[in-house]
Order: sequence, then structure tokens, then C-alpha cells
Amino acid sequence: MLQPASAITAGIVVLAVITIAYGGTFMLRVVTGKQGANDLQKSFFRAGHAHAGVLVILGLVVLLLLDAAGITGWAHFGADGVLVSAILIPAGFFLSVIGHDPQRPNGVKALIWIGFGLLTVSLLVAGIGLIVAGANALS
Repeated sequence: MLQPASAITAGIVVLAVITIAYGGTFMLRVVTGKQGANDLQKSFFRAGHAHAGVLVILGLVVLLLLDAAGITGWAHFGADGVLVSAILIPAGFFLSVIGHDPQRPNGVKALIWIGFGLLTVSLLVAGIGLIVAGANALS
């Protein structure tokens, strides 16, 4: 059973998926040529959209796993961190190529690396939390 805070988080994330779906309509306009974009922008927009979808699903799965294992406290940072990285990484991809015909990404691409670092730490915390919970349940 989901903890109340996890249920609220999951509900917010499920509603936020609407923005990813809307991003899909944007991607359709880009790839069909109805929305102007150079090759760099097309690549970064595709990467941003893909990362958003995958990381939201991963964040919800981690949230469910932590709740199913009865994990509370510090290890729950794992799920929250994955979900925050699902915002930072795509934002870095999209916002770093905003503008008319950019030739290279701007400094906002740092969000990609910040998000990747947060994702790594979050997965470490969640994974270790799950292993510890499992080991404790065995004893």
C-alpha cells in the first residue's frame, strides 16, 4: 500500500504526464516540419522528450518499490530524486537549444549534468535502501 505522501506525489506525477504528452504533440510538429527546428534542436528535443518519459516511469517504479518494501525516511529520497531528475534533465535538453537556429547548446545544458548526478545519487540511495530492507527482512 502506498504511503499517503507517496500517493500524493504519484498523483502529481501522473497529472504531470500530461505535459509529456503535450511535448509529444510538439515533437510531432517538429519532425513533420510544421515547427521550425535545426538538426541540433531536433536531436535535443528528442532526447529531452525521451528522458522525460523514461525517468517519470522509473521514478514511479522506484516510489512503488520503496513503499512496497516499507522503506521510510532517508531512502525515500531515492524516489524523489529520480522524479526531480525527470525535470532537470529534459529541461536541460530543451532549454539549452532555445532560440533561432542555435549552433551549439547554451550553458543551461548544465542542468543535464546536474540531473544526471542527482539521478545517480538517488538510484544509489534507493538501491542500498532496498538491499538493506531485504536483508533486514531475512533476519
